[in-house]
Order: sequence, then C-alpha cells, then structure tokens
Amino acid sequence: MYFRRVLLIPCFIIVLLIIPARVISQQPNGLHFTDTTEKAGITFKHVSSPEKKYIVESMSGGLALIDYDNDGFPDIYFPNSLSVDLVKSKGKTKSALYHNNGDGTFTDVADKAGVAYIGWGMGAVVGDYNNDGFDDLYITCLGPNHLLKNNGNGTFTDVTEKAGVGDPRWSAGAAFVDFDNDGNLDLFVSNYVAFDFNNLPDFGKGKLCQYKGVPVQCGPRGLPGDGDSLYHNNGNGTFTDVTKKAGVSDPDGYYGMGVICSDFDGDGLVDIFVANDSVPNFLYHNDGNGTFKEIGFTSGTAVNENGSEQGSMGVTVGDYDHDGKFDLFVTNFDDDYNTLYHNDGNNSFTDVSYPAKVAAVSLPYVGWGTKFFDYDNDGWVDLFVVNGHVYPQLPSYRQRNLVHKNNRDGTFTEVAAQLGAPFLEKGVGRGAVFGDLDNDGDVDIVINNLDGGPQLLRNDGGNTNNSVVIKTVGVKSNRDGIGARVKIVAGDLSQIDEVRSGDSYLSQSDLRLHFGLEKRTKIDLIEVRWPSGVVDKITDASVNKILTIKEGQGLVQKKDFKSGAK
Repeated sequence: MYFRRVLLIPCFIIVLLIIPARVISQQPNGLHFTDTTEKAGITFKHVSSPEKKYIVESMSGGLALIDYDNDGFPDIYFPNSLSVDLVKSKGKTKSALYHNNGDGTFTDVADKAGVAYIGWGMGAVVGDYNNDGFDDLYITCLGPNHLLKNNGNGTFTDVTEKAGVGDPRWSAGAAFVDFDNDGNLDLFVSNYVAFDFNNLPDFGKGKLCQYKGVPVQCGPRGLPGDGDSLYHNNGNGTFTDVTKKAGVSDPDGYYGMGVICSDFDGDGLVDIFVANDSVPNFLYHNDGNGTFKEIGFTSGTAVNENGSEQGSMGVTVGDYDHDGKFDLFVTNFDDDYNTLYHNDGNNSFTDVSYPAKVAAVSLPYVGWGTKFFDYDNDGWVDLFVVNGHVYPQLPSYRQRNLVHKNNRDGTFTEVAAQLGAPFLEKGVGRGAVFGDLDNDGDVDIVINNLDGGPQLLRNDGGNTNNSVVIKTVGVKSNRDGIGARVKIVAGDLSQIDEVRSGDSYLSQSDLRLHFGLEKRTKIDLIEVRWPSGVVDKITDASVNKILTIKEGQGLVQKKDFKSGAK
C-alpha cells in the first residue's frame, strides 16, 4: 500500500474508468446478484476507528467459509478487529460465526462455539490440521495468532500454545499447506509491519505520512517490516518452526500480505506465493527437500512488466485460458494496476495485465479480496475484485467493486454494472470469499467491509447453466485433500483447479471446487491427483451434483443440488 507515481491520464479517460459503463445488454438469462445480508440474519459489524490514524486500523477485514459441523452447507466466520483507542482502554470486540441453516438464513453461534473473542483479528484460514474429519480455524491477528481446534460437537478449543503456532507479530495472510506431502497440514504465515503501541507514528507528519498533499496515516514505508513463519506439522498436535531452515524467513522484513499456495510448475510439490506491499513479491519454489528457493525475480512475479514493485494485497490463482497451467492475479494500490501474471511454464510468468484488459480499469481503485471463479457456469473462470481505499480523508475512500468476465480469448470485460445494484454500491471492502452457500449450483459471494456491515451476495441465475461441485477427502494425503489437483473433462471442455487453503485477501473460500459446464450434460472424466501421488479417475459422472471423491476409492457420494434454493 503506497503511492509510487501519479499517472497522467486525460480527464475523459478517468471519467470512463470511475463511472460504470451504461448497461447496453443484460447478462444472458438475466443472471444477477442479490444482496440478502439482512434477510439472511447477518448483523455483524466490523469494528474500526473512523479516522484511521494508524495503519493497523485500515488493514483488517478477512473472513472464512468453514463447514464446521459437516452438514454440507458452508458457514461463515468473521474475525473482528480493534482500534488503538480500544487497546489502550482494554476494550473487546466480538467476532461472529454464522451457522448456515440451509434455508438462506444464518445464526450467530460464536459464543456457543467459543470463537467470539480473539483480540485484534486480521483474517482466517481453514484446514483439518489433525486429520480428524472436522475443519479447524487459524486466525491471524495483531499478535498473537490463534489455532482453534474443532471439537466435532459445535465447539472449538484454543490450542495455540500447545501447538506452538502463536506468532506474536502482526500477521496478515496465512495458509495451511502440506509442503512435504507427509499427509499432515503445515502452516505458513506472512507478517506485515512491526507495529509498536509504545512508539506510535505521528499522523500526517513527514513525507511518508502524506498522500497527494493530504495528511494521512503513516506506512508501510518508513515503518519496520517483519519476517514470515513456516510451521511444520509433527503429526501429534504440535508444530515445529522451520522458517529459517526452509529458507522462507524473509530476513529483510518485507511487508507480507496475501498468501496463496499452488503447484505452479506441476512437479507435485506445492509452492508459496506472498503478495508483498510496496516491495517485491515472493515466489518460493518448493525444492522437495524441506527447503524453498525464492524465485520472484527470475519467475517474473516479483514486480510488474515495468520492473516496478507494487502495493500488493490480495491474490488468486486459476487457469483462465485453459492451457493447463495456473496463472496468478494480484490486487494493488491505486494509481497502479492490478497484475495478471500468465504462467508460461517452467517457472516463468509474463505480466499480461494490459493485453488481458484488467489493468486500465483498475487504476482508480485500491484492490483487496479477489478470486477466479465462474459466476455464470460457462466453463471459463471470471475474476472478481473488492475495492476500498485506506484513507478516509479522501473523497475516493468508498469504492465500487469490479467483475471481469472471461471472453475466452485471453481477455476480460468489466461487467459489474450488468450484474445488479450491489456491484455499483460503494464501500470500503477488504476480504471476500466464494462458495455455493445454498448448494443450488452457482457460486455466491460474501464481502467483509471495513466501515459498515458485510454483504452476502446470492447468485441468481448462474445455475441456468450446468455445473458440478467436488469435495475431496484424503486418506494417505491430508483429510481435506488440500493440494489435490482436479481435472474435469466434459466433451471439448477441459478444466483444472486445486484445493487450496487461504486466498483472496486474508480469507478462505469454500474448500469444495466448483466447475461450470455450460450446457454439457455429462462429465467424461474427473481426475484427482492427490499430494500423496495417488491418482483417482472417475468416468461418466453426472452433472448438477455435489460429488465426494475419496483418495484411493474414487466417487463415494453424490448429492443433487438444492432445487430453487433462495
């Protein structure tokens, strides 16, 4: 998050970028998103200081989807934050865990579940770290973090101290990742600024606390950064800090934000990407011997095509052009563009942001949560970006979000104006998560806003096209199948995705994978390559189902989508 340069753009272009284009034609079949937050019973409010005098008051707002009770419907966890004044007065804020009732409504069970009070929460990720069949929560905070063990009875126990994963620093992104393929989920954590409550920076004082002549909060430039953490799962409920041994300690203290783990080169070993704010990004290539090599610059993902570092926040991965390789998208600060890195193979990426038409439209916005997801089930992943500034002193503080429709030719078209009123509303968005909350066959969105309540955006009409949802259950691999690569072939359409923990901005989407199929009525092949090396193949599968695939056993359960869920 920083201001690097002012781009000289003609005024008429700025107007076109800021004001959504007139809707010339609606989405096919009337597809739109409906804000059902109030109807769903979601009343959570993210706590933050109105003035945002300190950088720590601008950066929180992650959230997570977690089916904590295994009823097949994703639940929603909102970690809450604090403010500097609340810390000084020893005040508390309450986080929320909304149980999905399966009928479009949610009930806050945070108190009963024991997850209501977690300090200064930043974000959350999900993974079954002890392979007991119940997903656990890891919450990043302005130190210490929390590992909440799912007891399987609707409650959680804080096992952070016993597990040894309570990083005391200001943590941001995180991901459960089995980096050594031993069947146990390890944990990577990115840390941001070394924030000192006893030495608070003076608001608006000095050139690094000004933005276009306006006094604002200080940082991150000018403030000390912090290193990252990698914890190896010992398989007995404890973890060992292997950060330095693995080569991912970030000794220079870069400003770590979003984290995503993916096998970018297809060698069967998961790599780690860290979106760094105001400094070059990291891409840690997994060498397969317990160590990583940082290849950000040699891979082309450390900086943009101009060789410039960016103010990177959120990150997502997807094969947007169907070439069988996972591409990378990073959201950035305003007066700079969001970056799409095309995976060329052999650990080489190219910045194709402008040719793909996702760059210019992003220039006025500060981007955060993001995801490649197929909102219209046409078999080609689209791209969503949450926006919102960090400085409430600016008139551009509240911003609208972006939806990039995949044109199937390597380019995207920004179509938010065609998808309903919620996408034109201006807010201060941060985290966003994606999943079929009502199990009706299309992907819904939940956005956590920094100032104001969250938004639950129900997808209405995406299920006019066919789709399939895949739930993975590991046996030799970790129970969630995190790291499993899934390939779907339906006629002339071939798609890939991966089960991942951690994405977007400090957030966790549904661990189930969603594949749009357009009008295709049969799936010729589902191939799952597990982290253990086991490969399962299912042929002639049905569409419009939730399919559970178990390692070594193939298809073990299929459920119909919920018809007409609203």
